[in-house]
Amino acid sequence: MSDEESPVPDEILTSAKKQIDQEELSLADNEEILHALSELTPIYENDRSYFVLGNYDREPIRRLNLVVDRLNRRQDAYAFRMVDIRGEWDNSIQKFCLIADLVTYLVGVAEKDPSDFLVEQGLLVGTVEYFSKSHVFKRIYEDEEHPFGWMQDGVFDLFEDEGRLYRWRTEETLVEVTEELP
Repeated sequence: MSDEESPVPDEILTSAKKQIDQEELSLADNEEILHALSELTPIYENDRSYFVLGNYDREPIRRLNLVVDRLNRRQDAYAFRMVDIRGEWDNSIQKFCLIADLVTYLVGVAEKDPSDFLVEQGLLVGTVEYFSKSHVFKRIYEDEEHPFGWMQDGVFDLFEDEGRLYRWRTEETLVEVTEELP
């Protein structure tokens, strides 16, 4: 399929091609990336897009899905998780960066379980562009003062300084903080 026949907007193809040019990928890898990107057309069909990050374990993914659902109820908004973009990517960081470049907002739902989005948090604060469009929902645990550790607390402090850290304890308060997003 040529670029002219592609349902993917030119902006997506240009960004994908830049990423592809920076890495040595096989032709099959290139095709896989372009196919996966074609699933992202709703980003350009809506005024706002939200890339929701977090823990994919059984209970936490329910809360991620809750955030995605609430955001998708907004008029002219599209919210999704990384697993919603199909494809077997050998490099999940490459996948994250490619998607993060395209969205309006990055939204992290932080819980203390070990399979959280730790690597992505580092990318959020380590990249000016990502940091400027990121918001983090930090779960508060009544019985623990520092459940996340000093490194994550430092990340949370950066978001708090910018007014983009939201605290929640229950799913009800998670819904409430989701409504505060732009």
